[in-house]
Amino acid sequence: MTSQHSKNQKLIIGIFALSIIPFGIAWFLAKNPEFLKPSATNHGQLITPIITTERSDFQGFDTFSQENIKELEAHWLIVNVIPKADCDEICLEAIHKTRQLRLMLNKELVRTRRAVLVLDSNVSEASGANWWKEDGDLLRLKPNAAVIEKLNLLYNGQIPEGVLLLVDPLGNFMMRYAPNFNPYDAKSDLMHLLKISQIG
Repeated sequence: MTSQHSKNQKLIIGIFALSIIPFGIAWFLAKNPEFLKPSATNHGQLITPIITTERSDFQGFDTFSQENIKELEAHWLIVNVIPKADCDEICLEAIHKTRQLRLMLNKELVRTRRAVLVLDSNVSEASGANWWKEDGDLLRLKPNAAVIEKLNLLYNGQIPEGVLLLVDPLGNFMMRYAPNFNPYDAKSDLMHLLKISQIG
């Protein structure tokens, strides 16, 4: 009799547990919705809020870029930034890495263009030519004051040498990478963006 009573108690406790546990899980998830969110897979940092620009915000820095400025249209841009009057070793390495990055895109290469933003007005076309010699398809751009201000706000007034930015075909700055970025990580993010993109 005692054994049967014990079994009945265990059965009642089991039924109670089975009915209360789902409610407990539902309550926990309602209070902690981030628990179900998948971890971020991107390597760069999403720019929030997105920096919006117009193509008219950029001018060609040199003759080649002035003649090919239309290449900005309908392409994803892989952008280096030269914030000062000189492009140091970190800056030059970043430009080289974006060249490697674009070549790694294989058949998706045609959907992208590379560009550098020259922010300092003291940089001359002649001095700049030393930084990108033998890099014939690189677009060299001079952004207007509004874009420079937005970039300064993004970096709290201290834009580091060698940063990488990804810009969508509509001119929206989407992602940013630190000066020591890994081109393979940036490629992974860019391939994902190209896969889901309905533009460019």
